[in-house]
Amino acid sequence: MKLKILVVFDMNEPGEKYFSNLSDRERAIFEGGISMGALFHQFTGTPVSLETADGLESAISESIKLQPAIMDVEVHIDREMIRKTAGEFGYVSLTGDMLSVRLTVEHGSERVTVRMEYLEELRYPLMYIED
Repeated sequence: MKLKILVVFDMNEPGEKYFSNLSDRERAIFEGGISMGALFHQFTGTPVSLETADGLESAISESIKLQPAIMDVEVHIDREMIRKTAGEFGYVSLTGDMLSVRLTVEHGSERVTVRMEYLEELRYPLMYIED
């Protein structure tokens, strides 16, 4: 038997009234998109090395979890790309093609998975709704 937990948002919470025209799924997708865009534009360009990649993954994850409705964050930075591109100083600037991210977002009765990954056929770090 599957147990589904309903998260009820208080309509008296600041700002909640501005989203009353959205379904729970639409709101979850909105929150996931806003968080993914913030993550990408905030962290690309950050210096990263093999020694700091774990810490940067953790910092990205913990900061994005602060956003509304974000239940879980998985961040992976491609270590092989760091190895291949690190220069004399041992670090590179983080780019979208180094990131693989999955966000689990819940609002009301809906849960969505928002994904960002570099797709070779597009040569682009695509953000999309995975589930």
